[in-house]
Amino acid sequence: MKFLDISLGSELNELKRFESLKQEERKIVFYSENKNSVFIFESLINELVNVHNYDICYVTSSRDEPLLKTSNKKIKTFYIGEGVARTKFFLNLQADILIMTMPDLEIFHIKRSKIYPVHYIYIFHAMVSTHLVYRKNAFDHFDSIFCVGEYQINEIKSAEKNYNLKPKNLIRCGYTHLDNLIKKNTIEYESKKNNDKQTQILLAPSWGKNGLFETNIEEIIEIILNSDYKVVLRPHPMSFKLSQKKIKSIDKKFSSNSNFKLEVDLSDFNSFLFSDIMISDWSGAALEFAFAFEKPILYIDVPKKNHNSDFEKIPEIPIEISIREKIGKIISPSKIKSIPNEIEKLKQQSPEIKKEIKKIRENKIFNIRNSKKIAAEQIIKLLDELKNK
Repeated sequence: MKFLDISLGSELNELKRFESLKQEERKIVFYSENKNSVFIFESLINELVNVHNYDICYVTSSRDEPLLKTSNKKIKTFYIGEGVARTKFFLNLQADILIMTMPDLEIFHIKRSKIYPVHYIYIFHAMVSTHLVYRKNAFDHFDSIFCVGEYQINEIKSAEKNYNLKPKNLIRCGYTHLDNLIKKNTIEYESKKNNDKQTQILLAPSWGKNGLFETNIEEIIEIILNSDYKVVLRPHPMSFKLSQKKIKSIDKKFSSNSNFKLEVDLSDFNSFLFSDIMISDWSGAALEFAFAFEKPILYIDVPKKNHNSDFEKIPEIPIEISIREKIGKIISPSKIKSIPNEIEKLKQQSPEIKKEIKKIRENKIFNIRNSKKIAAEQIIKLLDELKNK
């Protein structure tokens, strides 16, 4: 109990430190629910701070957030945890703009400010659709949404029409994390690639009761290893949070095999860079792997990851459904013993799949390689509009 009291006191002190700032120092505030948000925010923050010379506040619920250690004087950081301090932060927020990747604003305990007209911006942390993976009301209470592609704009507009919602400010932004991965692929591959000819498979499942990780992940790992492929298991961040016991069990079972690796550092994307094929289910990571590195996906067709029972009321087909067969292959969970054969087929088909992936990416995603610039400019534009109201 003593540790918890000290922790809470520290978080509340951090909140007081944030609230003691002058209003002009709280124009642009980022909120990070966990350390993975930095993948989305980092290049945008650099653009605002280093290119446009803006000061920003970075408020996080993650104690091990790397940005907490920044030496940049233009970035003020605050750790508020996930408890009372965070609840108070949202309820009493006085900022011109709050930028976050956490959906469901106003739906549960995370509320809009009760004392100040904050402009809330949502930035996607995955390239998936808005109406299948997310809850029905996930985006209803944001003012602006920085969209990855036209498909998200169409989905949100359909929801607004279907449920008679107030129209939101929908920005054609793109996806900063994709741009970062494309840059990594362009710059680092030639300098870091090795001469290992052994095929490496990246196993990156989503999370949820019907997902690969929760069902037959160990059998799939065994099948891959028995076929003399390398396998990197990259669990979803939520699996690390909720299923530590199972992760440790898997690592204990397979760690003696030199062809197996459990990836625990989710800030390291070298497994994306050096893997030949990804095996996944409904994970948004599959789109990142395909669109950034132009490599095929082997989908195991477990039940959809669905957090919205009304998703079919929106006429747009979710991107994670519509492009699956175009960027790889889908097999039934009952056919997982055929995985080695499917891997070999995908390796042979990789040049054709690569062309298809590039075509889909150019057609679906906004501002490829330029999203941080667009996002920063739109934030500055919004600040000017708020000032002139």
